[in-house]
Amino acid sequence: MTKPKEKNKEKISVASEIDRIEGRKSLCQDSLEKAEFRQRRENLSDEERQVLEDEMTVMTERIKKYDLQLSHLRSENRKNMLLSVALLAISALLYYALTS
Repeated sequence: MTKPKEKNKEKISVASEIDRIEGRKSLCQDSLEKAEFRQRRENLSDEERQVLEDEMTVMTERIKKYDLQLSHLRSENRKNMLLSVALLAISALLYYALTS
């Protein structure tokens, strides 16, 4: 069952993967902000406060994970762009060399 997931993942472009992860990161940041607001505004019992702090810790860890994935994907995207530009330049040089 893991093979179909791997095949689907291979078909996803780097740019769409970046968009997907940025969306997830945004959702986590929104949840974290809501939890922080709730922690400041509401009078919570010690147990509720601990649960909320645990949730905030999980959200913070997810945000860090998404940041790491985004930095990796952006560097991969830069490499792909440089490769595309290099291939375009080589193609242009060959075209002008062969037509002259």
